[in-house]
Amino acid sequence: MQTLVADHPLIAHKLTALRDINTETPVFRSLTDELVTLLAYEATRDVRVEHVSVQTPLALADGVKLTRPAPLVIPVLRAGIGMLDGMARLLPKADVGFVGLARDEETLVATTYATRLPADLTGRDAFVLDPMLATGGTLEVVLGMLASRGAASMTAICLLAAPEGIARVHAAFPDDFPVPVKVVAAGLDERLNERGYIMPGLGDAGDRLFGTI
Repeated sequence: MQTLVADHPLIAHKLTALRDINTETPVFRSLTDELVTLLAYEATRDVRVEHVSVQTPLALADGVKLTRPAPLVIPVLRAGIGMLDGMARLLPKADVGFVGLARDEETLVATTYATRLPADLTGRDAFVLDPMLATGGTLEVVLGMLASRGAASMTAICLLAAPEGIARVHAAFPDDFPVPVKVVAAGLDERLNERGYIMPGLGDAGDRLFGTI
């Protein structure tokens, strides 16, 4: 598994604003959208393409286009929905699947409650959207689903990650895993607290995106 923590002043600036407790929900949502588009640029660096030729007003030009089948983008409900528009801006022709997981706050174990994924992902690049890579349990489950369906590559895009989560995902999908696995994050924080929250983090991403339910 490859881990990429984005190193760019605009990403650091937007992430700092996300962390701020005084950032209100509409601004938080807008910042997330912008930040995901920046992260998606790095996450799609190895997306599969094929060579084509196009006619310009003056001559033929060599270029590339995305291969078929189209990439699949998978927001993890519910917080991942807040990342979808930012990703779709860069991959407007991608298909979208959904996985819903809920974490037990006592055991920190994630339980799947909804899955809308193609049965066959052969030849498809898959991009998972989940704001917080904390314990790594959720991402391990989702990547396992994609791998079992034959995904050609799997990339997770996260706003923040914790070392514990990175270590867990790497253990489940080591460097010799049959297909490429990558985690792209805007920041790597210090640790998890006793409740499994990233420290210093930015709080509950879902609540800050959509309000507390």
